[in-house]
Amino acid sequence: MQSRLSPYAWVCFSMCVGVMGTALASPLYPLYQQAWGLQPSHITQIFVTYMLGALISLLFLGRLTNLFGFLKVLRLGLMVMTVGVIGSALSWNAWSLGASRFIIGLASGLITTSASIGMTQLNNKGDLQRAAATTSLTIAFGFGLGPVVGGLMAQWVPFPLVSSYLPPIALSFLGIHALFKIQLPATSAPVHSAPGLTLKDVLPSISQPRKPFLYHYALGCMAAFSAFGMFSLFAAMAPSFMAQMLPWHGPAVSGLSIGVILFLSAGIQLIARPYPTKRLIIIGFFALAATNVLLVLNLFAGSPWLFALSVLSMSCGHALCNLSGMAVVNKVSKPVNRTGLLSTYLVVGYVGTIVPILGMGWLSDHIGLTGALIAFCACLGLLSALLGVISVRARVLPVPRQ
Repeated sequence: MQSRLSPYAWVCFSMCVGVMGTALASPLYPLYQQAWGLQPSHITQIFVTYMLGALISLLFLGRLTNLFGFLKVLRLGLMVMTVGVIGSALSWNAWSLGASRFIIGLASGLITTSASIGMTQLNNKGDLQRAAATTSLTIAFGFGLGPVVGGLMAQWVPFPLVSSYLPPIALSFLGIHALFKIQLPATSAPVHSAPGLTLKDVLPSISQPRKPFLYHYALGCMAAFSAFGMFSLFAAMAPSFMAQMLPWHGPAVSGLSIGVILFLSAGIQLIARPYPTKRLIIIGFFALAATNVLLVLNLFAGSPWLFALSVLSMSCGHALCNLSGMAVVNKVSKPVNRTGLLSTYLVVGYVGTIVPILGMGWLSDHIGLTGALIAFCACLGLLSALLGVISVRARVLPVPRQ
């Protein structure tokens, strides 16, 4: 029986459910620490295994959608995601959880790439800007929903390290079933441009723009580096350091905080779309710098209001840096090299997620969580402020002829 909902709706649903499983574990990390006696560095390593999986997927599997069509790759991604989430629910130590998170990372890359292309192809109105905005909002909503659901389940449902994963597992099975039932319009049918998978199809695709636009492209990539790096702090370590900043504790509090950042980020991106890219990237960098200052101050003040202000600042910085970074990629690219430039942009962003948080985890084991957080905020805050100053001095980006 064919699904009553349109293919576009089911692709949106599948993307939302797919990315929901990626961030669900964030509010559970303190529970894993207690259950398995883990150090902060172990938590950051588990978090990073997901990002490594996503990075490998982006580098080596990005062309699968072009070869086999978005629907087949989306089905595969959602099935792999379900395997990873089930593995997380059944994990018994840090190694098994890390392996499951790596699988989730691989699936995340497949899902976001294929679903983004699918939503563009299935957009009946032909409005590419609308399709891009819908994609961004769907990803943000799914990412935000994950920690909210995980935190609420872990706070009040028995056996939280297992039961928290049940909602995304059930929704994933629904999405997989729907993806096998939907029928694509004739114009969206996959075109098989190659007879099969070759070595060239899985080699990394990294590009750079023409020299006149290289400076602006580098700033756009660093916007992703800063935004991804700052969010990784909240996603990986917020449940641990929030105990020093808030009178309320538990997975629900940390999950809601992470979810609020992503929900607000999505809303801010929607509102800020009409504004000039240069203005957005400047505000974004300085908002991230302010977030680091507020977090350090609140380590000593322990004020819920300061923490709320840091969440608002983080949401603003995350939204504007991501929005302006993607705008730069679109402005400096042509259709022939857009995929490569987008891949390079995301690779820089994932490196920003991996390297700073690994350093913080290592420092936490040696100088304590407070000292490590101060060092992290000092480094990323100074970098963001410096990039903001550089952006102020940069000329307005010209738009190349397509």
